[in-house]
Amino acid sequence: MKLQSQTSRVYKGKKYEKFWIVLPSKLIEKLGWKSGQELEAEVKGDKLIIEKDD
Repeated sequence: MKLQSQTSRVYKGKKYEKFWIVLPSKLIEKLGWKSGQELEAEVKGDKLIIEKDD
């Protein structure tokens, strides 16, 4: 997996970035996730928990 970023805009000298995580397709298939599906994220301690939004 890899964390990637892209500058979305620069405003008054401040850079704003978008981030995304690239997941292997085998993990997506195992979870039964589909492209465009809504997900929920929660931070617990130093972990990021991502779940399907049912």
